[in-house]
Amino acid sequence: MEEQQMLGINYVAVVVATVANFIFGFLWYTPLFGKAWAREMGIAVDRKPTAAELGKGMTFMVIGNFLMAYVFAHNNAAWTFVPGMDQMSTASTVLSASIFTWLGFYLPTDLSVVAWEGKSWKLLFINTTYHLLMLVIAATILVMMS
Repeated sequence: MEEQQMLGINYVAVVVATVANFIFGFLWYTPLFGKAWAREMGIAVDRKPTAAELGKGMTFMVIGNFLMAYVFAHNNAAWTFVPGMDQMSTASTVLSASIFTWLGFYLPTDLSVVAWEGKSWKLLFINTTYHLLMLVIAATILVMMS
């Protein structure tokens, strides 16, 4: 626990980022791009998930959002020990953390879905834009609350 405090992880910020990204994910994959995403995934647009499916999906989404926010907070805090990083503006810190994490971890995985699973470029755009914006939201919260 002492290591976590030394790194300066704000657990309230992690929880706020978790909740914010849960809400953002709901908005992104329901009213904004839900129908297009479902079509690209080969899911009937009018299909409603059962209560059990919805509960399982929401539980996994909260767990995933928490893990992403916690690890992202840890990663961002670790970078504060690099000389000069503490002199970056808030916007530079948010964009740097978000874009480099997206480029290194999310975009390659999203591209492999097109290359190996035969999914469309439209699906790639929906998912990878979500991943980038999700990181921007989390980074903004984590940086502003640190």
